[in-house]
Amino acid sequence: MKKITRIWHGITKAEHADEYLKYIEATGLTDYRNVKGNLSAKILRRIEDDICHFLTVTEWNNFESIKQFAGENYEKARYYDKDRKYLLEFEEKVIHYETFE
Repeated sequence: MKKITRIWHGITKAEHADEYLKYIEATGLTDYRNVKGNLSAKILRRIEDDICHFLTVTEWNNFESIKQFAGENYEKARYYDKDRKYLLEFEEKVIHYETFE
């Protein structure tokens, strides 16, 4: 069965890594998991010198499920109010992959 994996990337200052992790767990991960059709949601984090890279990796039944989270323009990244406090840049789009098992 084909699934869809959605990957978002964000960068913070390394000093904000733990604080942003808690924030993204409370907002993005919670929202992902509350959408029917979401199969999994996890965060990958890598600190590199004075910056920290975050990836949210979510797996979905189909694009219709993703649209319940992201809206009709599902390729556009979705941001939260306090993201401006932490993120160093705002990537416009996320990446989607067909996923097979």
